[in-house]
Amino acid sequence: MRLGSGTFAACCVVIEVLGVALFLRGFFPVPVCSFSGTEHQTESPAPEPSAGAISNWTKLPPPLFSKVVIMLIDALRDDFVFGSKGVKFMPYTTYLVEKGSSHSFVAEAKPPTVTMPRIKALMTGSLPGFIDVVRNLNSPALLEDSVVTRAKAAGKRIIFYGDETWVKLFPKHFLEYDGTTSFFVSDYTEVDDNVTRHLDKVLKRRDWDVLILHYLGLDHIGHVSGPSSPLIGRKLSEMDSVLMKIHASLLSEERETLLPNLLVLCGDHGMSEAGGHGASSVEEVNTALILISSAFERKPGDVRHPKYIQQTDLAATLSIGLGLPIPRGSVGSLIFPVVEGKPMREQLRFLHLNTVQLSKLLQENVPSYRKEPGFEQFKVSERLHGNWIRLYLEENNSEVLFNLGSKVRRQYLDALRTLSLSLSRQAAQYDVYSMAAGTVLVLEVVALLLLCVPQALSGKAELDIPLLSPVSSLLFYLLLLALAALHVVMCTSSDSSCYLCSLPWLAAGGVMVLISTLLCAVVSALTGMFAAGRRLSKNPPPSNSRWSELDLLILSGTVGHVLSLGASSFIEEEHQTWYFLVNTLCLALCHEIYRNCFVGDDCAPQRCPHAGEEFDGVAAAPQGKSTGPDVWELDRASKHPSPLEALRGPERWMVLVSPWVILSCCRLLRSLNQTGVQWAHRPDLGHWLTSSDHKAELSVLATVSLIMIFVLVQKRCSLASKVAMAFGLLGIYCYRVAVGNLLFPWQQNNKDISKGITEARFVYVFVLGILFTGTKDLLRSQITADDFTVKTVGLWEIYSGLVLLAALLLRPHNLPVLALSLIIQTIMTHFVWRPLRHDAAEVTVMHYWFGQAFFYFQGP
Repeated sequence: MRLGSGTFAACCVVIEVLGVALFLRGFFPVPVCSFSGTEHQTESPAPEPSAGAISNWTKLPPPLFSKVVIMLIDALRDDFVFGSKGVKFMPYTTYLVEKGSSHSFVAEAKPPTVTMPRIKALMTGSLPGFIDVVRNLNSPALLEDSVVTRAKAAGKRIIFYGDETWVKLFPKHFLEYDGTTSFFVSDYTEVDDNVTRHLDKVLKRRDWDVLILHYLGLDHIGHVSGPSSPLIGRKLSEMDSVLMKIHASLLSEERETLLPNLLVLCGDHGMSEAGGHGASSVEEVNTALILISSAFERKPGDVRHPKYIQQTDLAATLSIGLGLPIPRGSVGSLIFPVVEGKPMREQLRFLHLNTVQLSKLLQENVPSYRKEPGFEQFKVSERLHGNWIRLYLEENNSEVLFNLGSKVRRQYLDALRTLSLSLSRQAAQYDVYSMAAGTVLVLEVVALLLLCVPQALSGKAELDIPLLSPVSSLLFYLLLLALAALHVVMCTSSDSSCYLCSLPWLAAGGVMVLISTLLCAVVSALTGMFAAGRRLSKNPPPSNSRWSELDLLILSGTVGHVLSLGASSFIEEEHQTWYFLVNTLCLALCHEIYRNCFVGDDCAPQRCPHAGEEFDGVAAAPQGKSTGPDVWELDRASKHPSPLEALRGPERWMVLVSPWVILSCCRLLRSLNQTGVQWAHRPDLGHWLTSSDHKAELSVLATVSLIMIFVLVQKRCSLASKVAMAFGLLGIYCYRVAVGNLLFPWQQNNKDISKGITEARFVYVFVLGILFTGTKDLLRSQITADDFTVKTVGLWEIYSGLVLLAALLLRPHNLPVLALSLIIQTIMTHFVWRPLRHDAAEVTVMHYWFGQAFFYFQGP
């Protein structure tokens, strides 16, 4: 079959997109959800089970609380409340946890631990997927069933103040709202003041049933300064005073109402040791959850330690507390201590409603739901519950009734745990069949592209793939039959639902035909290539170049990294791959340098003549004049640089030790920040530097790093840019002092902490000034093309402006990362790339490798 190169490329792109889509459909599991339409919103609740008796309880139980206040503190890690920080900075909350009318929990949030998916989990009880990380940037309206939607439908009046993500998720649900943006991460004061300023008025009003407050300041402090910042304590004290104000108001209002009120203090996610969130470390997934109400009175000596629950359990609990149906897609179970003080019949009624909801969700998402242990436990619990109802209606009080009720309650709680676990496991189950089919399609297209590139780039720009030969036809039919048999086996034996199995036979057959056709095309192309190779081996063409060991290392390392992205464990610990590649590269460069120095050029790899010429052409600057960045003068010394054995004195020694210096710098930077999933919690030098006890040491290290940055960057700038660079670096230090990270030499401590906005603006002025100067020089060089120096100075000034901006944005303990990266770049340019005459492709790939390694040197 003969195809034009354009047609062939278009077909490959279409098939590639289809394969990637099929793989992603299996890789990102479909979230567990209810398929019932919105018309079931008013569906009557499940009646109370009965065995031979008629129960008169067929409606939803009445609400347990008059008003509910949800105080959500972004990034409220569990140890911020239950640890030493809570005891020191949140005394009122600590009193409520230890002696007050409350129940405290450690709520585990499932990754991804970012704000929008966590709000979704809290209000719907469902498990958001990783696709919600993208939606977190611009949250669309939430269409799933949720506590907010149920409360709005029941006529509850809801008021909201805080993160505008709630307003985007529930655009028409709030009686009154005031959203604050989370974009300005350096603002941790006004973003919370805009929430608290409404409290005095709204707490005195009686025209609301649910009040939701979302505070962002703690999360912003974590992003800017980390969990060890002195600002964390101040923010926790502020939140403690807000909680005390709300609690006092709710208690005073209970004197006029029949039902108690409920105050919920919770976090959406935690905070890593670096101050961020989004992954699955213990610090990021464990959040504090405290339920405070006068209904939870404790007896003297009643010690209630925080228990571990799932974050999704809050949706079912709030629904029961407000007298609402549980959201249909919720996989959470009722937090039982909330209803523990109620009569036995009410307890069993609440548990029955929750298990009915979970069992319906299981039936809609698991084809073999009858085999699930949770469903069997639910049926046993329901039968025992019916017997208890019959006994209850016959005789109201007896020891037999109480013992049977306790047994039913335990059975329900076991069923709830098992059902919730089954549904959570279903939400994290991969569709391996679809993933395998998509991967095969992608690999077949890639193989076909690689095999057909020589034909596509030829003068005719046509491809001849012999698909219609008898051998290809026989292979095609055999493959098609084998894939059809595999499809039947997979779809009949698999307990979980596969996407390919849910497709019509015509669509699934089309996928199998496509896979068979592509495999036949790959086999035909391979056969043709081997035949051409045998003909070529008889008359080999002359060759004047071969690949060096370093070229093979660069190629194999880059390809190996790409292949490693196919495993989730390698993605989680990707930094280890880059550390290994950079260390191996340093050793390979050391081998190449020593071989050239001590063995001579006879054993050196032969390079293409045009590679050195390209560098010479780029760096053809007049002698004695300043040129651009170090990378541009790799071969400026002469038209044909002398071999390494011709170097003498200190320069020769610097060439010999340069790989070891680079290797030592990389090893030192690895100990600065632990990263990844398995090692992020381990102590490192960064934790030691960012602690409040070592602020003086951090200040000295930051000063040395800023001076090194100035020395390395300013050497080719104009005088005006040098002055701006110096003042900009000084402004960075002042900014870090203003926000409490560093100290001035005359300071003992920095109690006077400000926002640092003025200092940051001061630095931005110099950044823009340097970039403007560099851009002006570039434009002038386009007009006066004979002045090469102006162009190189302009490019260097733009480069220095970006370095100044990076120094401002980096955390203070990461300033050595920037300084050492500039040192390594200078060493590589002067003592590796230029003497060894590496070509542009090699220098580019090495830059990429070191750039990736330095990205992970910064920590999570």
